[in-house]
Amino acid sequence: MTPPPTGTADPTLVPPAADPGSAPTTSGAVPAGPGGSRTSPSGPVAGAALVLVGMLLVALNLRAAITSLGALLDEVRDGMGLSGAMAGVITTLPAIAFGVFGALTPRLVRRHPPARLLVVAMVLLAAGQLVRVGTGSTVVFFAGSAVALAGVAVANVLLPLLVKQYFPHRIGLVTGAYSMTLTTGAATAAATTVPIAHLLGSWRAGLAVWAGLAAVAVLPWLPLALRGGAARRSGTTTAAGSGPARIRPARTRLGWAMAIYFGTQSLSAYAIMGWLAQLFRDAGFAPEQAGLLLAGVTALGVPIALLMPTYAGRLRSLRPLMLTLSAAMAIAYLGIVVAPHRGALLWVVLLAIGQSAFPLALAVIGMRARTTEGTVALSAFTQGAGYLIAAVGPLLVGILYQATGGWTVPIGFLVVALAAQTAAGMVIARPRHIEDER
Repeated sequence: MTPPPTGTADPTLVPPAADPGSAPTTSGAVPAGPGGSRTSPSGPVAGAALVLVGMLLVALNLRAAITSLGALLDEVRDGMGLSGAMAGVITTLPAIAFGVFGALTPRLVRRHPPARLLVVAMVLLAAGQLVRVGTGSTVVFFAGSAVALAGVAVANVLLPLLVKQYFPHRIGLVTGAYSMTLTTGAATAAATTVPIAHLLGSWRAGLAVWAGLAAVAVLPWLPLALRGGAARRSGTTTAAGSGPARIRPARTRLGWAMAIYFGTQSLSAYAIMGWLAQLFRDAGFAPEQAGLLLAGVTALGVPIALLMPTYAGRLRSLRPLMLTLSAAMAIAYLGIVVAPHRGALLWVVLLAIGQSAFPLALAVIGMRARTTEGTVALSAFTQGAGYLIAAVGPLLVGILYQATGGWTVPIGFLVVALAAQTAAGMVIARPRHIEDER
């Protein structure tokens, strides 16, 4: 494991004033601690290890609150007396929350250490999940869900920042590790929540279990948050607030290209998660078989999520890779329309390959920023605007499916989104940095 370079990030997780993209020292000097005192050489290594463990635990939670609810949506609708329209709002709420709350994260980073923010984020996630299973009120249920998703939104933005700070020479590997963990958490929650609910006797208990996982994710960040507070009191300033000028990705071509790429691939992912099983059922598969085919997309995505960012980091140009991913999606879409039953396994494999655009996009956030401020600003705008774009995906696919009674028009809409994703990918594929476009 590579310790953070001197001047990049210390174990307190408080970004130093120096440019975090600076090269590591080779003098052998022992780095200064948060108060200016010398620490042992093992300090940065131990700090980086704790950060990595904490990041993986956070990543394990980032989709579990969503997919666990999706697995029990029918039971929740019956238990809470929700209409079909209200259930539709629930499925769209994550993308909206990620967009709104993620956009606020850079302001929080300028005032608080990332470790402290992650403690609060995981507490909100745990508390929000407990609130929504402990109420009979629809309003409180939605409020609890919003609180939980606010914690997820903040963590979404912070993880690329921590990768950049602590592992600047292992961006692809570490991004792949937490992307794989995120995917694993989503698949595990989707697969086990119903059996857990049956075992414990209620859908409320089945959802409450995942609040415990969020509480566990708080633990690695507590000592780092306390040390971060000590460093702040000793006079340490953050790079996010000390730069010569505020970085505003919304005013740059790169920022919008990143948001469109991230948003359109997320739109496709949400549409696939929400409707692929129904598509296969309409093609003649039994419900259990359709569910397994959908699970196959997620399962195949786990190893791809680990390998994709590392592979991307070794390429001089990302264009061939992005074109390959788009081609896989395009062939899968065409195959689903022409031969949904006969070629189902092949389309699932191609969809899994194409959906690896998600971990690729996360890795590119760190590759297209030099500084702490640049990374958090680009991460917040990419994910904030991107998730708002993604929110329309399942809704429009559902409307088009209901209006036409088939899948040709909905898939055509996804092909148009794929074209926009590919065009944006060609823009971000060229090596450049957000700091140069201010």
